[in-house]
Amino acid sequence: VQLVESGGDLVQPGGSLTISCVASGFPFSSYGMSWVRQPPGKEREWVSSIFFDGTPMYADSVEGRFTISKDKATDTVHLRMNSLKSEDTALYYCARGGWWYDYWGQVTQVTVS
Repeated sequence: VQLVESGGDLVQPGGSLTISCVASGFPFSSYGMSWVRQPPGKEREWVSSIFFDGTPMYADSVEGRFTISKDKATDTVHLRMNSLKSEDTALYYCARGGWWYDYWGQVTQVTVS
């Protein structure tokens, strides 16, 4: 199993960014996928999940601003982030699973400043 994130960047407050995670080594369409982030000096926190049937869920802090999606043609999960705030600054991890996670990606950095 491999999860490879990309797309992290430095963006201004109010800006938008999409981060992506390409999965391989397992039947992508059969699994939920999640994004988890770790702000500087803080614990990891759940951001969003998309379940195998396409149902999305979001943390209250990102509801209405972030959109998670799965592209089954390319085995990729995307996180579209709009109206970014400084508190969205974090290391973003892709993880396999909707409710619990057994594989993690290597991380992508998002800085809002």
